Amino acid sequence: MVRVDDFEDSVVAAFGPRLRALRRARGSTLAELAEQTGLTAGTLSRLETGKLHPTLVQLLPLARVHGVPLDDLVGSTRTGDPRVHLTPVTRDGMVFVPLTRRAGGIQAFKVVYPPASRWGEPAPRTHGGYEWFYVMNGSVRFLLGERDFLLRAGEAAEFDARVPHWIGSADERSAELLILIGPQGEKAHLTVAPG
Repeated sequence: MVRVDDFEDSVVAAFGPRLRALRRARGSTLAELAEQTGLTAGTLSRLETGKLHPTLVQLLPLARVHGVPLDDLVGSTRTGDPRVHLTPVTRDGMVFVPLTRRAGGIQAFKVVYPPASRWGEPAPRTHGGYEWFYVMNGSVRFLLGERDFLLRAGEAAEFDARVPHWIGSADERSAELLILIGPQGEKAHLTVAPG
């Protein structure tokens, strides 16, 4: 039988290496992480080496900067509940459901666009990265530069997000899309050479 104290000791012992791995995966120095979190480089060093046990006040900015939930940061055990608890965000009449839970890399969203009558004149925008979307339900009007496309359920598009673009429902039904955004220009599809 595992004692509670043994379990807590193993969680605390694993925290430092986990924190160091997260920092190194981002390519950050202790000084850079200190600037981003408001913690000193010395405190971060002691947390990473296990010489200091983390407090909630220290964990919150670390989780925010690394883009991970507190549970993942401290390595808490899973509850056995298989449900995914997503938090939708409504912005400009659209509903965004984030499907990824960490910062960096490709970000995935389910987006629900309201009927076309709720949109004003399309206002194309740009942002860094590469974007891919798949129309799950409904149809969308997709403006890319000077081109105007109509995509229906089952169709997909992939484009450089630095090109002015706009997506909106094409008719009086809502449209549901799965969207992937690669902030560093990552493409959603890879081509593999034959044989």
